[in-house]
Amino acid sequence: MDVETVRAYCLEKNGVSEGFPFDLTTLVFKVGGKMFLLMSLDGIPPSIAVKTEPSWSEELRESHSEIQGAYHMNKTHWNSVQLEGLPKDLIFRLIDHSYELILSQFSKKKREEFGY
Repeated sequence: MDVETVRAYCLEKNGVSEGFPFDLTTLVFKVGGKMFLLMSLDGIPPSIAVKTEPSWSEELRESHSEIQGAYHMNKTHWNSVQLEGLPKDLIFRLIDHSYELILSQFSKKKREEFGY
């Protein structure tokens, strides 16, 4: 999977914005002002960082060498995911999970604004 596919998939979600708050090579996707995905644009292979439930993070890291604790992030909650070598449906599931985790932190009213 390539970075443009990930970018398009993220931007299809309700309330998502993108930007470069850290540097010019790390694209950050937010919902409601909260990060749910970071993507390295110059990494080889390309990779993303997504938030996951801690128990699922552990399971993912044990079963996929392409998934590790995310660099400079809380490794209990954030995973670095190489886009090469993993099934496309798993990558989309990880993106969805991260987006939903962030949305779940908002009030019911705020979630409804995003159609969740």
